[in-house]
Amino acid sequence: MAGDGPNLKCRMYEARYPEVHMAVMIQVKNIVDMGVYVSLLEYNNIEGMILFSELSRRRTGSVSSLIKVGRSEPVKVLRVDKEKGYIYLSKRKLRTKKKACEERYNKSKLVHSIMRRVAETLSIDLEELYIHIGWALYRKYGHAFEAFMLILTDPDSVLSSLTKEVKEIGPDGQVVTKVVPAVTEEAKEALIKNIKRGMTPLQLKIRADIEMKCFQFDGDAMRKAEAAGNDNCLVKIKLVAPPLYVLTTQTPDKEQGLAVVNKAIEACTAAIEQHKGKLVIKEAPRAVSERDDKLLAEHMAKLGRENEEVSGDEDSEEEEEDTGMGDVDLENAGSGITE
Repeated sequence: MAGDGPNLKCRMYEARYPEVHMAVMIQVKNIVDMGVYVSLLEYNNIEGMILFSELSRRRTGSVSSLIKVGRSEPVKVLRVDKEKGYIYLSKRKLRTKKKACEERYNKSKLVHSIMRRVAETLSIDLEELYIHIGWALYRKYGHAFEAFMLILTDPDSVLSSLTKEVKEIGPDGQVVTKVVPAVTEEAKEALIKNIKRGMTPLQLKIRADIEMKCFQFDGDAMRKAEAAGNDNCLVKIKLVAPPLYVLTTQTPDKEQGLAVVNKAIEACTAAIEQHKGKLVIKEAPRAVSERDDKLLAEHMAKLGRENEEVSGDEDSEEEEEDTGMGDVDLENAGSGITE
């Protein structure tokens, strides 16, 4: 029977409720007369509410333009009534913590999926696994995700330090408390297996947006930029619309990726300045999401369509000149690139 198996539902963090002023990820469940009912995704889907007055700073007659059923997004915690279980939230008051909240949630969601598979493999309740392993790693490493990354290369240094207390009946019949390893060999094997399966393919994309202008350009700067990469961090440079280019690399190590892209920019700058050109960093190297890549692809496709629609090209060949990386109105050419 399904009810005889382990309970695989549990909050992601040790605290049962979020703290006031925290940013939390929610999913919209229902829109009613007074506001919006949501589920707190990191807290085992406990219910919260966003009053209509907390949706936006702008006056609008359409709630559907501000929030939609099924959407997941970060909001701010206004009040928590632990006795009654009421949690009041605000979308309009969340300003600076959105990106950090999304990053934390994505890491927590990955940790949660791994923990759930391990609990299922060991046939134990997910909360029990969190109590002895997951939340202990959160306390020690700030986030269990960081611990899981270390487990990929050195599992013993992380897992051997985890202990738990068990009560046993001593020889004299008295109850004694013993401290034992929290991670059994079976649990260790299941953790390592599922962490490798869930996290090894995880690759961060690092991107920088640059503007290059050079009337004597022969491709040397681009070759120097790509040569700055290595086997673990290949650098690619792609034209968006003259003079806007993007430099990208993929790596599981964010710091390494940032360092490599910065090195590529330095090499590219040195090369283009030799040809009396100029490189300007429009967006510094940073980790980007699939959504960012999608926006970039859509923008490039739009520019391609606009170029195809330009008429009169056949009659003006003699008037055209190859500007290479020459002056182009970046504000108009690259305005579709957003974070």
